[in-house]
Amino acid sequence: MSETNLLLTDIIQMTQQVGDSWAVTHAKRLIELVKQISEEHSYDSLVMEFAAYMHDWGALPIYAQKGVEHAVRSRQVVEIDILPQLDLTENQKAILLETIELHDYRDMRPTHSNEALLLREADMLEFLGMIGMARDFARGPRNVEICYKRILGRQADIRDRFSLPRAQEIAQIRLERMDKSLRWLEVESFGAL
Repeated sequence: MSETNLLLTDIIQMTQQVGDSWAVTHAKRLIELVKQISEEHSYDSLVMEFAAYMHDWGALPIYAQKGVEHAVRSRQVVEIDILPQLDLTENQKAILLETIELHDYRDMRPTHSNEALLLREADMLEFLGMIGMARDFARGPRNVEICYKRILGRQADIRDRFSLPRAQEIAQIRLERMDKSLRWLEVESFGAL
């Protein structure tokens, strides 16, 4: 790894080291979702890939700070520790930081770049469908009812938040899958989630 210029491969390796394989696979899924929902929105693919791999760093134990929202913390880490080592223009750097900071669905501030909008909507899609439910159950705790209620809450929070037409279509498919799966979960739990 170069001391002055980090490459995407370096960032992927760093993400693997600090976040384990879940962070890398999450980023790969986000990149694919961005491709699917971008349609009429052009974006800088390098900036998007950097953002996808680093957007959750602030939630990882090595970087997390109590009382600091993970997206803000991710931006801080990238801005201080990583940005000086990236061969990007000033505009690309600004877009990267915005994309990281505004990726969380709970952040209601408007996005200014296509990259920030695309990553936010892709990240919201990641909470829906079978992958969304699998992520929530994997997160734990080992209590089906708590995970179930968290899934329902997040589903309600995200359901009507999509602005991109293709993201809306994918969300609808994933929401239908979730609804069906959650009904089966209710039936199979015999009312004792």
